[in-house]
Amino acid sequence: MEIRSVGIIGYGNFGAFVHVLLQRFAPKVRVRIHAPEKKPDGKTFSSLEEVAASDAVILAVPIHAFEEVVKKIVPHLSEDVVIVDVCTVKMHPIKVLKRLAKGRKYIATHPMFGPESYEKKGKDITGLRIVIAEHTLTPAMHKALVGFLRTIGFSVVEMNASTHDKHLAKTLFLTHFIGQTIAEAGFDRTEIDTVSFGFLMSAVESVRGDKKLFADVFRYNVYCTKTLERFKKAESRISKVLRDQS
Repeated sequence: MEIRSVGIIGYGNFGAFVHVLLQRFAPKVRVRIHAPEKKPDGKTFSSLEEVAASDAVILAVPIHAFEEVVKKIVPHLSEDVVIVDVCTVKMHPIKVLKRLAKGRKYIATHPMFGPESYEKKGKDITGLRIVIAEHTLTPAMHKALVGFLRTIGFSVVEMNASTHDKHLAKTLFLTHFIGQTIAEAGFDRTEIDTVSFGFLMSAVESVRGDKKLFADVFRYNVYCTKTLERFKKAESRISKVLRDQS
């Protein structure tokens, strides 16, 4: 199946970023976009029904909104559509797609980058990772997609949804938790920063504005609670070591 049109539902930071990437790497593909806050204009933005009629539909919506959006678009999807999930967690959206989008092709992905990291790399995508957790594509479609992504420079990592979410709870969630905690405490850069403190503050600054994503990841990734418990136990042990030295 040739993808001639792609619909994007959701036009926040990541939805707009996906639009940029499609214009750059798939300029011949027609892109339709639906965002509740944007009126259809016949050019960039379209109705939900028009976007759902595309060959592939990318759901660039918050994790907490994913199920509701799938419910809305399913009645308007063609039988041959490919639904593309780009949520930060993987077990939850896959369960939703299996329950609500039966019979439709889907691919559950997690692009391990965003517009900020794209800009920091000078718009060079070489080595940026995309996780594919599960899909119902034909072998030929899967091979063609992975081949295309690797050809233009992305690194494709394939793993099951549970493994992905376990890793994510130890990496992205933990980074967010520490970063959000430091931001909440009001710590900031100084004129005598060490190199390592500079790295730490860079991490803080990269997650400071993502409180909604942070909350969604905790809510929809079952492994985050264990990570949090593990961190708190370690913090308690380290604090005891310090108290014992005083």
